[in-house]
Amino acid sequence: MILLALDRGGYQYETQAVVGLRCGGGTHKVDAVARRAADVILVSLKWQQTGGTAEQKVPFEVMCLADAVRGGKADRAYLVLGGDGWTLRDYYTSGQLSEHLRHAALVRIVTLEAFIRLANNREL
Repeated sequence: MILLALDRGGYQYETQAVVGLRCGGGTHKVDAVARRAADVILVSLKWQQTGGTAEQKVPFEVMCLADAVRGGKADRAYLVLGGDGWTLRDYYTSGQLSEHLRHAALVRIVTLEAFIRLANNREL
């Protein structure tokens, strides 16, 4: 669905792209790097169907995406939360995580439905 929305919005993209190193080391691979005009946008997807560890990985992923943006790998980044197993989805999508992470404002956390709407309408 993500790739179809990017297509519809006129974005070019590559999937499973390496964008450098994660905070603390290790390869940082994102699900997609979208391009439209001069904009470069990182997209990371997290799926939570039932309670589990994906929720706990969100802050670290935000840190790594923000680091990539700060390092010049992209203009901005999105962390897309899909599935209905999130207990903290409203908290994460509200922007309140930025109260705890210095550069979290460089990463927009959105639901799958919101991302599709933004991509379809060329608003990423």
